[in-house]
Amino acid sequence: MISFELGVEDLADTRFALSPLYETVLSLRVLREPGLSALHLPWRRSVLGGLEATDVETLMSLMPARRTLPDFLTPRPTRFDASFADELAVVRRTPPAVVRRDLLAAHAPDPLPGALRDALAPDEALVARLRDALCALLIRYFTVAVEPVWPRMRLVLEADMTYRARQLALGGARLLFADMHPNLRWQGGVLYVDRMISRHHVKASGRGLLLVPSVFAHKPAPPVDQDEAPTLAYPSRGVATLWESAPVVTAPALASLLGAPRARLLVLLEEPLPTVEIARRLRVTPSAVSQHLRVLHAAGLVTRARDGRHVLYRRSPLGDRLTGHGEHRDPQGRRTPAE
Repeated sequence: MISFELGVEDLADTRFALSPLYETVLSLRVLREPGLSALHLPWRRSVLGGLEATDVETLMSLMPARRTLPDFLTPRPTRFDASFADELAVVRRTPPAVVRRDLLAAHAPDPLPGALRDALAPDEALVARLRDALCALLIRYFTVAVEPVWPRMRLVLEADMTYRARQLALGGARLLFADMHPNLRWQGGVLYVDRMISRHHVKASGRGLLLVPSVFAHKPAPPVDQDEAPTLAYPSRGVATLWESAPVVTAPALASLLGAPRARLLVLLEEPLPTVEIARRLRVTPSAVSQHLRVLHAAGLVTRARDGRHVLYRRSPLGDRLTGHGEHRDPQGRRTPAE
């Protein structure tokens, strides 16, 4: 078990960050063990076809059997939305001694795989060369595996952060962590991360807590080294819909009447959704979605209601009938058979 002790100032400095580098490194778990998340199998199949066999072998060597990560490959993000290049620049500056330490700690008690044996060299120049080679490999991997889908992933992560921020505003730290993951629990000013191989207690001591939502994390992932500042990658909400295709309008007349974008939007709104989530599922910008929603709302085809800081949209009874769902809602929003 790992625990983070957070004081008042640390709670005040609890914040979120996006990290394409975290996602790149965490995705190696799914690449190595597809059984961790069947949801990502479509992504995995598409990625493997674009990688060289030698690259795959080295990438897999970075992922120990116990699923720990070398800390130097996931440096604490210093900005909310740092680019992959900016984050990798931090990795390139890692001292060789830290590279050796983190690789050994991540793989312990097992020996280092052959592809990483240069980390054991007494000559630090060889360790630095290994570090630089791993950075070059991660660039190639990111280009194939993460960069093409990063805009879609980012929308999922931003939607999660919006939800978490609302939880924090409504119920403080207790509500923030309540449904983040079963392995997390908040008690007496301490955040406990259960079912971890490492066992240590970390006092934040004014460093705050950085939360990094992740598409590929299957459980909370704090640093291995207890001297690292409190950081926690955790599984994001909404991952189940990440690889879904946008809804297809099957009635040509509906598309002809509304235009294909608005028709797809109307078909999607069977359940209440905020603008950001709609944009993510349709793979368009939130501003484009807002324009279409204004038109559909003015025509009486969608309704809207405020839920905290969000406005949720869904099809109106007229929209239901237009899309051929054969149902309508009573004034309380309950579905009843159409007449």
